[in-house]
Amino acid sequence: METRRLQFLLELSRLGSMRAVADVLETTTSTVSQQISVLAKETGVALLEPDGRRVRLTPAGRRLAEHAVTILAAVEAVRVDLDPEAEPAGTVRVAGFGTGVRHAVLPVADLLAQRHPRVRVVISEHEPAEALAQLRTDDIDIALTYDYGLAPATHDPSLAVRPLWTAPWGLAVPRPEANRVRGTGALAVVSAFREHDWIGNSRNGADETVVGTLASMAGFSPRFTHRADNLDLVQDLIAAGGGVGLLPESWPTRPDVTVLPLTGPDVRLRAYACTRRGRDAWPPLALVLGLLRAD
Repeated sequence: METRRLQFLLELSRLGSMRAVADVLETTTSTVSQQISVLAKETGVALLEPDGRRVRLTPAGRRLAEHAVTILAAVEAVRVDLDPEAEPAGTVRVAGFGTGVRHAVLPVADLLAQRHPRVRVVISEHEPAEALAQLRTDDIDIALTYDYGLAPATHDPSLAVRPLWTAPWGLAVPRPEANRVRGTGALAVVSAFREHDWIGNSRNGADETVVGTLASMAGFSPRFTHRADNLDLVQDLIAAGGGVGLLPESWPTRPDVTVLPLTGPDVRLRAYACTRRGRDAWPPLALVLGLLRAD
């Protein structure tokens, strides 16, 4: 069994079409089809089945693609060990939350294009629960997730979780109302807006957990009326009188919106890179993880 044929199968499992595989591996669709057909004969099982006008992997094909990750990683590790100058090559699929993708993944993709053109990053925007679900089904290679110190996530022990960075978040309010805060600290800030409507996240409950924790410490229950995932939309809702909500302190704000720091207790977002255990030996994945950690 030639490892090159395993590479064709693995890329098909990742990318979903023979045309995409041909583009990435710089060959033709007929070559992709021929190599996978030979691989099926070598293994004695059907690896593909019709899916409309396209094809998809059979259950046996998916299992072999999973084995291919380990096999190709081992072969690549030997090659790199024997040739330290060898360049990693492959497609790394990343799913993550929008601000994290902008902050970390896009710069990494740009750096790879300049320094490691044979490593390609494919990006999908997803909230943590969505990204982790895709990671468990092997639809992606890296899940970029987050939690808050006041709303810690429970990590799946079957996954490798690497801390990346932390960032302070504050309470975004209409600028003319910022002076209503009396005292210092997070509790004074949230207390000043106890009668306001609050804006939560439509795809992740962590924001509301943080606000609920602070509000409980301040002796009230927040009233969530709007929910939005897009941070610019959160600002627009605040400016339109729709309430107040959490935003990163570093987020560019409109002239009529200001972000008040939340400290003591601090509200800090914590970002993570999650992978399936044992997969980070694959050189392209190890390279991307290293660049993310270097952020």
